[in-house]
Amino acid sequence: MRPPRHLDPRSAHPGRRTAARRGSRHRSARRDRSPIRLDAVRYWDDFAVGQVYELGSVEITTEDIVDFAKQWDPQPFHLDDAAGRETPFHGIIASGWHTASAFMRLYVDNLLLHCKAEGGFGVDELRWLKPVRPGDVLTARATIEEVHASKTRPRGTVRLRWEMFDRHGEPVLRMYGINLFGRRPAGAEAAAD
Repeated sequence: MRPPRHLDPRSAHPGRRTAARRGSRHRSARRDRSPIRLDAVRYWDDFAVGQVYELGSVEITTEDIVDFAKQWDPQPFHLDDAAGRETPFHGIIASGWHTASAFMRLYVDNLLLHCKAEGGFGVDELRWLKPVRPGDVLTARATIEEVHASKTRPRGTVRLRWEMFDRHGEPVLRMYGINLFGRRPAGAEAAAD
């Protein structure tokens, strides 16, 4: 499976592809409606219950579906449209693990790489709500559900509701992630919202 190509969310022209990333199918939705700016490193202290992070979108192609399935989930309805037509899905669909992986890529690129992220504790309640088909454009969102500071270490946990939606706004994936973030050191700039 080839790595996803994506638009640079920091571009001065959000809809324009950077020269190094031409041909992209993976783009940032931050310009559309996100209330959060990631100009500075985000620490645990910058997260609050109710904050919403729009993480961008990705188009899922037949080639992506088949490539992922060949390596990770080789069920016939992920590999062949004719085989998929013989199932309740009526055609080829992406593996749920592919959908979850696409979410993770958007989450890392558009949030975690801008944070003092120190790992994760797992995922709760993973649900695949609707089949993902070739040509679907999926948009990812993370919403802060809980924040807890460590009583003994300079870090804290954040529980987030992770969701993906198709181009019609219908949910295709929902899960809850628990991440560990470092606290802001003395003198470090606070993130601007």
